[in-house]
Amino acid sequence: MSTSLYDLTVPVLIRALRNLSAILEKGAAHAKAQGIDPNDLIEARLAPDMLALPGQIQRASDSAKGCVVRLGGIPNLAMADDETTFEQLQARIAATIAFLEAAPREAIDGQEEREVVLQTPGGNFPFNGRAFALGFVLPNVFFHVTTAYAILRHKGVPLGKFDYLGGI
Repeated sequence: MSTSLYDLTVPVLIRALRNLSAILEKGAAHAKAQGIDPNDLIEARLAPDMLALPGQIQRASDSAKGCVVRLGGIPNLAMADDETTFEQLQARIAATIAFLEAAPREAIDGQEEREVVLQTPGGNFPFNGRAFALGFVLPNVFFHVTTAYAILRHKGVPLGKFDYLGGI
């Protein structure tokens, strides 16, 4: 029995975003408990040329949404990329999860060979549906979730591997 493309993407993306939400919750709670200005965490980045915390959440969200948009032909849920608080970031994650949960399985399954062209400022990158999902979307989402985790961990938020992995 084969595994469906939907099962390889949508539930995995939802889990990653739920774990990201829990990581942000710990960040906000840590700031409050330690008397840290939440903006110190929100504006943090690992290196000068990397996105700050909101950018990591925005890119994880965009990649997750882009998966079902490009594979399933589903109209995108536009988001302004203007989040500046933990509450706004949590709202974005919740909206992204709701968007993914509403994606019909039948729109994703069977799209393994669908042509997907990712358009970026650096050029266009052609994929088939399987390669797009497994070789671009999932690694990209995990990169941004990991980077958000690392930013907060670097700023002293008490996070561990099981916070990243979530309930197992």
